[in-house]
Amino acid sequence: MKFLEHEAKSVFSENGIPVPKGFLIHSADELAGYLEQLPPEFVLKAQVDVGGRGKAGGILMADRKNGIENAKALFGKSIKGVAVKEILAEERLEIQHEYYASIAVDRSTKEALLLFTEEGGVDIEILARENPSAIRRASLPLLMTEIPPFMLRDLLGGAPREVGKVLQSLYTAFCRKDAILAEINPLVATPAGLFAADAKLIVDDNALRRQGISCNRDMTDREREAERHGFSYVELEGNIGVIGNGAGLTMATLDLISFFKGKAANFLDVGGGADQERVMHAVRLVAGVPSVKVIIVNLLGGITRCDEVARGIIAAGISQEVFVRLAGTNEEEGRSLLSERGYRMVGSMEEAVRAAVEAVR
Repeated sequence: MKFLEHEAKSVFSENGIPVPKGFLIHSADELAGYLEQLPPEFVLKAQVDVGGRGKAGGILMADRKNGIENAKALFGKSIKGVAVKEILAEERLEIQHEYYASIAVDRSTKEALLLFTEEGGVDIEILARENPSAIRRASLPLLMTEIPPFMLRDLLGGAPREVGKVLQSLYTAFCRKDAILAEINPLVATPAGLFAADAKLIVDDNALRRQGISCNRDMTDREREAERHGFSYVELEGNIGVIGNGAGLTMATLDLISFFKGKAANFLDVGGGADQERVMHAVRLVAGVPSVKVIIVNLLGGITRCDEVARGIIAAGISQEVFVRLAGTNEEEGRSLLSERGYRMVGSMEEAVRAAVEAVR
């Protein structure tokens, strides 16, 4: 789950990383109570979970005269389709130099990947492409509780030692919060010292309960509903709904859709032993996605009975066309039930995918 900037900064501060003085507000009028505690010039930062927030108008400069007016303007904005409900009013820093620091889980090596560069404040992907030598890297086994001194020296290069303390604290926060990413961009040097001017923290979804987080904000309403039913479900951006049983079969269906130049709207694995009610909920869930024009149901009946699957599809009563491929236990009964009600039965996964892709063209 992604933390908002103010949440990430709170975590970083708890772990010894200096952050600018700031206040979270939920209305422009609320800012009035903090104006005397803020410096004459400050920054208003929309707390929205989108990238490129600054370029999209989500960060405004302000002072005590125009602060409330600017806050009203920012609250009235939508940043890349996300309404602004919270603003971080924060002191404006006198920047002398900007650094970039991040720690992420590298799934290929199963280690922590540390990145550091003295060219912060920029898009790290662009820097990696245009000037990769500017980024220093190190890998650290995840069981280690701190960055070894020799590794810090290699990462820092000519940067001040104080930066090393921040990196060590960043790694501490990364470990304590079960993070998959902890990032400061930029880490700025000012006359008053170092500050994390911006902060990003993503906690492993599998560790949310251990971290005391009861609700994953990154999930959509449909993903939460799917979780309640015990489905493995991920929303995508296409128009072909997909329901399968088993992650491998469902992924193979998505791969085949892509191969035939179609776009899947979702991944939904109903699991083994799905009965009529479970299948009905799955079909209705996928059919409720506004972009879905057709649905592929691709199930192999082992402990899952094909006649139960068929009854679930029929009970769902959806308007979209459904292409059904069933094979296995009670296959003939299931195919007969669906054929009698006009559902299109197909003999193979490839045939189902070809028909669905053709139907949405």
